Amino acid sequence: MRYPRALAICRELVRPEREKNRRKAYREKWWQFAEPRRARRDAIGPLRRYVVGGRHGKRLNVAWSPTRTVASDATNSFAFDDDFSMGVLQSRAHVAWAWFQSSTLKGDLRYTPSSVFMTFAWPDRATEAQRDTVADVCRRLLAHRAELCERDQIGLTKLYNAMDDGAYTELAALHRELDVAVADCYGWPSSVAQDDDEIVRRLTELNREISEGEREYRPFD
Repeated sequence: MRYPRALAICRELVRPEREKNRRKAYREKWWQFAEPRRARRDAIGPLRRYVVGGRHGKRLNVAWSPTRTVASDATNSFAFDDDFSMGVLQSRAHVAWAWFQSSTLKGDLRYTPSSVFMTFAWPDRATEAQRDTVADVCRRLLAHRAELCERDQIGLTKLYNAMDDGAYTELAALHRELDVAVADCYGWPSSVAQDDDEIVRRLTELNREISEGEREYRPFD
């Protein structure tokens, strides 16, 4: 009630739909989020920003979001605020694994955290220098991407569609540089960085070693 203008919008646009809902809590507490996702709020609460990625789409795009922003249910939230983790999440290694582990929806990627992120073997043995390299490339890539979107007044979908068709060569080069830097964190040669089949083969083997206890794995200490 301290925010009457916001409440008026909810009363006009939200309440009519919520009053039709079968769940009593949704009907009676129409001004509240249906699912508050407290675990998610606890995870991102201490952070200054967090990573969001689309749940469905032609490609896996990730971006920074301020913690004050409520994520759409069309996105997945990743509780990281450092550039190294962001770099890994938008690397070819993570994207190739996502396509391998995910189902699809009309040919588009359907990213599910349980099957993709929870089985993705993080590069937990990267040196500080390797991590710094990934973080540096990631910052430069995101800055350049933002400049392009602002300059050409387009979103990520149009940007990457054009890049796939041969435009924005500098952005494509930065992605390749990031892929090589992340591959190096795994101890892989640069030739692996763009080879989806080989990436998946190596990640599958790494996953097996971890799950069978052959390799100590403590990625987020």
